[in-house]
Amino acid sequence: MHKLSVWAKGVSPSPTLAVDAKAKALKAAGESVCGFGAGEPDFDTPEFIKLAAQQALKEGKTKYAPAAGIPALRSVIADKYMRDNKFDSVEPAQVIVSPGGKFSCYLAILSVISPGDEVIIPAPYWVSYPEMVKLAGGSPKFISTEMEVGFKISPEQLKGAINSKTRLLILNSPSNPTGAIYTKEEMEAIVQVAIEHDIYIMSDEIYEYLLYDGAEHHSPASFSKEVADKTIIVGGFSKTFSMTGWRLGTLVAPLEIAKAVASMQSQTSSNATTFAQFGALAAMENWDQSMQAVKEMLIHFDRRRMHLLSGLNAIPGIECNRAEGAFYLFPRIRNFGMSSMDFADRLLDEKKVAVVPGEGFGAPGYMRLSYATSDETIQEGLKRLEEFCANITD
Repeated sequence: MHKLSVWAKGVSPSPTLAVDAKAKALKAAGESVCGFGAGEPDFDTPEFIKLAAQQALKEGKTKYAPAAGIPALRSVIADKYMRDNKFDSVEPAQVIVSPGGKFSCYLAILSVISPGDEVIIPAPYWVSYPEMVKLAGGSPKFISTEMEVGFKISPEQLKGAINSKTRLLILNSPSNPTGAIYTKEEMEAIVQVAIEHDIYIMSDEIYEYLLYDGAEHHSPASFSKEVADKTIIVGGFSKTFSMTGWRLGTLVAPLEIAKAVASMQSQTSSNATTFAQFGALAAMENWDQSMQAVKEMLIHFDRRRMHLLSGLNAIPGIECNRAEGAFYLFPRIRNFGMSSMDFADRLLDEKKVAVVPGEGFGAPGYMRLSYATSDETIQEGLKRLEEFCANITD
């Protein structure tokens, strides 16, 4: 028996990756699986981005790069935040390019959390936030929300959760798993509470360009210099440009924090893959072309969103909000008298439909479905789900 560290023993495996792996294993065994578990676009990376990375390989861009990212990429990312997100000022030195948005989140947490500190996490939350906090020696503190309030916390809830140990608030808008988006007014009210209590904010904005119904994304750091000085922005290329396997994340932070993150990255992962960064550079330097690819992807996502939403709400016992961002729906399934974990397990075993149970997101009684899948899968999956739910209630 191996004696594992407290860190290794304290971390749970990712339920989203576990569901996706089980669905893929069933498919490999010849089963017809309707997979709604994947948290990645089902489109290919735009061709011009791939060609730029290929060219970088041909040119020998295969050596170590600066730990914080190649200078040209850091510079255009800084420009992007001033242009698109209306930041007053962002220096390239405040930008870190990492091996994935997940690693950016982890380094952001490590940069401000010490053992014993508390981190406030609104629930439902992305599955990895609590585990990262625990790895940093901190304690996650959850604020639960329900679909009736759009899965968004109130300033009063935040005030009630803060104590002398509170060090960081994690915000994720648009949200994984709910697709919820805070309006500017809602975000300003939440952020004001954090600033009044001298709390850092980690704003995970990985889905900022995946918006529907005229919704707008608002980054806390754009509100004022005071807020920007307490905010760490996490972003990346995976969801926007369908580059999940490239492992390229970004982080924008006050200079002192950015320098600390660069040092930690230099001692853990060195740098994000060098030639992949040149693909990201092409995406940033050819912004109009990149955004056109995003618009075309959103046409398909929006159609699938409405197809899945109407289908879910037509099934007796299921209730679902209309998500405004990302590519997920998060229906409530409490009416069936079983845990969402049991519901998901039985649904996969009996009907070969893969969903992620709400327990992994801190929201028992819900399940997450990704519509980053084909129209045919959505149609067949809804048919099987309806049959499954009818059998439960019979």
